[in-house]
Amino acid sequence: MESLIANLDAALPQTQCTRCGYPRCRDYAAAMVAGAADLNRCPPGGDPTIRMLSTLLGRPGKPLDPACGVHEPRTRAVIDEAVCIGCRKCLDVCPVDAIVGARKRMHTVIAAECNGCGLCLPPCPVDCIALIPERVQADPDSPWPEYTRTETGRWRLRTAARLARLASKKAIRARAVKTSTERERIRHEISAAVARVRARRAGRKA
Repeated sequence: MESLIANLDAALPQTQCTRCGYPRCRDYAAAMVAGAADLNRCPPGGDPTIRMLSTLLGRPGKPLDPACGVHEPRTRAVIDEAVCIGCRKCLDVCPVDAIVGARKRMHTVIAAECNGCGLCLPPCPVDCIALIPERVQADPDSPWPEYTRTETGRWRLRTAARLARLASKKAIRARAVKTSTERERIRHEISAAVARVRARRAGRKA
């Protein structure tokens, strides 16, 4: 089953756009194996992806599900740096870490790493991000006319690295909260013990 999930994931263009209804391409692949999702829910991959998924799953192909959107020419994000306010909201949602910048500082998109998912547009409070047509580099070894195998493989690795980093940060925060809670408990116990001692001493004096 894991092997099939990996093969299905490799048949997806790794835009991590969530248009299929899942947070990343591998989750969509796992849902197909589990029978929870159909094979026609990837607009970026279009017909080439549907054909590959059909072969891997042994299921008949079908037209792209219109509920997921339509296949559109490939694009990439560009930030109007003069308008950007450095809110970091686009950095927080980019699935492949293709945006760089710091809080209250100008952000910019690394053109070579942007997969055109468009997830950075909705959270931008000043509408300074636009999607522009991306020049397509032909790759005879790629099943997609708009994506190369090198790109999709790199996006998969960058997504995995981002998720690992976020998980590590979450674990660090959880440990910090646990440590803070433990310290608070110890302080409370010490305060209670001191109060008991003082109460006993006061009783003896009385």
